[in-house]
Amino acid sequence: MSNLAIAPLETDTLAPRDFERLAAYIYKAAGIRLPAQKITMIEGRLRRRVRALGHASIRDYCAWLFDGDNLAAENEHLLNVVTTNKTDFFREPKHFDYLTGELLPRLKREGATRLRVWSAACSTGAEPYTLAMLLDAFARDQGGPDFGILATDLDTEVLKIARRGVFPVAMLDPVPAQLRARYTMRAADPRRAEARIVPELRAAIGFARLNLMDERYPVGDPMDIIFCRNVLIYFDKPTQEAVVRRLVACLRPGGLLFLGHSESIAGFDLALAPVANTVFRRT
Repeated sequence: MSNLAIAPLETDTLAPRDFERLAAYIYKAAGIRLPAQKITMIEGRLRRRVRALGHASIRDYCAWLFDGDNLAAENEHLLNVVTTNKTDFFREPKHFDYLTGELLPRLKREGATRLRVWSAACSTGAEPYTLAMLLDAFARDQGGPDFGILATDLDTEVLKIARRGVFPVAMLDPVPAQLRARYTMRAADPRRAEARIVPELRAAIGFARLNLMDERYPVGDPMDIIFCRNVLIYFDKPTQEAVVRRLVACLRPGGLLFLGHSESIAGFDLALAPVANTVFRRT
């Protein structure tokens, strides 16, 4: 058993100077601003990492981090700590209504044979698996185009969950029953209230780590469709515009960008034209 003296929770807090240094680093590395009211949340998340590394307190961890020049080595874990991972299947369903009711039929009429789709900031995978269900169903049932999906996130822990494709059954409630029956498998043990995405659908998605703050996005050939929803809300305006500009550069002319319903690009000088609510076409 370790003899390390662990600081009690009431005293294991972030010193103001350490919070300032941490917030400055996170903003530079991930574009995320940490307001002072988030300090309690960050402390709670940091404690797990502090214990895992064997430090006695958050203060000791911060000394090791900043004064010991360990930021580079700890970068991935720090970014995992601060990212928010709210996600649901069929979240903001009007986007998926537009996809299946207007976009996919139009692309079929135009003779599209294969679509490249990118789910940026995919979290634990609900969004790319939702897209894969709809794209596969349209291809099978209506002769629509084949597809491949790239799903990326900054957080390596959520990517592990996404790759497994195993979800609580309750999380799949928004999925229409027909799609749930076709694309998910219940756990063999009835005591486990879990279901897994079928292998052929998991195989259609490539998961990778990508930081939207990077100067270039190495996603390969231009995309036909990009979903980057409910991410810009965590950035300031200059960062939002820079990120969207880089996303647009990854779209083919005529390709579509889907943003979150609460997000706006008004006032940005971008090669985008609106086609539906928070859906934009590259001009």
